[in-house]
Amino acid sequence: MTVDDSCVFCGIVAGRLPARFLYQDDDACAFLDIRPLRVGHTLVVPRRHVVDLGAEGAPEAVAALAPALQETARLLSSRLDADGISLLQANGAAAGQEVFHLHFHLVPRWRGDRRLTDFTADEAARDKLDQTHQQLVGPGA
Repeated sequence: MTVDDSCVFCGIVAGRLPARFLYQDDDACAFLDIRPLRVGHTLVVPRRHVVDLGAEGAPEAVAALAPALQETARLLSSRLDADGISLLQANGAAAGQEVFHLHFHLVPRWRGDRRLTDFTADEAARDKLDQTHQQLVGPGA
């Protein structure tokens, strides 16, 4: 498996950096974003370091993420009673990619919430990360 020791997501995947995991398998993992746009905002990343959709190995990485994306979306919808899920992906700095490790954002949505045109973190959602994690995976997880 390809890993970049300077990549924060590789550090999380390897267990060197903390994260609130919601899903893990041999190919991917999902964890709560520490700068959430909404309660439950989750990042889904391949375990293998792939920079973006244009990088070598991206098609295989994206295919391997499918089960993680589906299971995490189901978890967010059911446990948070979300009306929908927005799937976001920024590819390259000009598009807003800040961590250069391929990742997808799953953002729970509710009828009437603010549009996703402002990508400023929701401080109230940030303050509830531990509570949200427990709601999604159970106490002590």
